[in-house]
Amino acid sequence: MLVRIIRIIIKGFLLAVAWHTLVRVIRHFYKFPMPEFLANLIDNPLRRAIQPPDQMPSRHGIEPGMAVLEVGPGNGRYTVEFARRAGPAGRVAAVDIEPKMIARVRERAATAGIANLEARVADVYDLPFEDSAFDAVAMITVISEIPDPVRAMREFHRVLKPGGILGFSELLLDPDYPPARTLLWQANEAGFSLRRKTGNVWAYTLLLTK
Repeated sequence: MLVRIIRIIIKGFLLAVAWHTLVRVIRHFYKFPMPEFLANLIDNPLRRAIQPPDQMPSRHGIEPGMAVLEVGPGNGRYTVEFARRAGPAGRVAAVDIEPKMIARVRERAATAGIANLEARVADVYDLPFEDSAFDAVAMITVISEIPDPVRAMREFHRVLKPGGILGFSELLLDPDYPPARTLLWQANEAGFSLRRKTGNVWAYTLLLTK
């Protein structure tokens, strides 16, 4: 019986690795936003254990009173925490290209009683904000879904204040997971310099400065 259970576990692990590899290959050649119906699937207990929602604002350098832009907010779980951290004197804007994702964020914010959060549909290459509008831009396992990340980072550079923070949190389980060195190279191309790196190959956060 024990041998059978071990075989099942091994087969399950191998299937998971094979599926993850296949998805990574597909996503390497075909970049597209995360579909709305997968929002709750990627917001799972394992991810929340590795990237705890209540810890992500501090990992991204968010302080009370800041103006924060989150790109690709998913179902809004992390967005709400950013807004709580920013507090009444701060504000959070969340943007996504998928209207149904934005609807989810608005619903979660309303349920949580969050008043300093604005969610809207927007093109990441042409953000509907003035120059130097934000103190920080935050992205959690999103940047590699964008076909031209350097172009997007240049737009983040535009809307950030001088000395503003660009933060990326990445997770190895994500099929779009980029190595830290790749993001660093892309960010340097867009005019950012490294401020701090935390974590390890399994999960890391990069903070960069304009």
